[in-house]
Amino acid sequence: MNSRKDQLNAFNRLLDIMDDLREKCPWDQKQTFESLRHLTIEETYELADAILENDLPEIKKELGDVLLHIIFYAKIASEKKAFDIGDVATAISEKLIHRHPHIYGDIKVSNEEDVKRNWEQLKLKEGKKSVLEGVPQSLPAVIKASRIQEKVAGIGFDWEQPEQVWDKVQEELSELNEEIKAGNNENIEKEFGDVLFSMINYARFINVNPENALEKTNKKFINRFQYLERESKKEGKNLADMSLTEMDIYWEKSKEFFK
Repeated sequence: MNSRKDQLNAFNRLLDIMDDLREKCPWDQKQTFESLRHLTIEETYELADAILENDLPEIKKELGDVLLHIIFYAKIASEKKAFDIGDVATAISEKLIHRHPHIYGDIKVSNEEDVKRNWEQLKLKEGKKSVLEGVPQSLPAVIKASRIQEKVAGIGFDWEQPEQVWDKVQEELSELNEEIKAGNNENIEKEFGDVLFSMINYARFINVNPENALEKTNKKFINRFQYLERESKKEGKNLADMSLTEMDIYWEKSKEFFK
């Protein structure tokens, strides 16, 4: 592992490279906050994929890409005389010190939940009108639901036992089933949303990250279906011409293959 001095030298080298790129590279010269935004989102998702795969070399690579974007935004801001990377680091340092009075102050905590409650209360004291202000509107719905539930739980608006949440899931499923029987599409959508919201809430109580769980299932399905495609093609079969029963044979083989 690198020493602190070596880490700082590596960071300083990156700052120097960023200066060179903004001065000499036509592509880098043209970039703005707005032009980088969608690329930053893409890089963040690539990092998230690497984390799910537990691919440490890939995580290192993707962290570098995300770090480059942070440096890039700070460089553009410095050119606008707005702030620089030092201001960014100082701001987050001060925020962390303020938000951790149990480390840098005289507040006592017993567990992680105490820390979360203190965090949300401090944010309200900082002038936020709602604990939900910090939930970005553009978050994917599953992640947004999870963050909403975490934040309101942080100030005590929460169920007491997992069993209570599971009962709520069953209640929402029953209401969805009633609307399906009634054939009211608008109400079906509402009740389906309630089912998803309650399931995401239940995931928190059983220590499951719903976004990660769903993405792992997505990857599992992709792997199995692509196995089905490959193996049927090897035998000269076209999926579009196969019956569901025939496809199911390969599907069962794929489950054995990826065990």
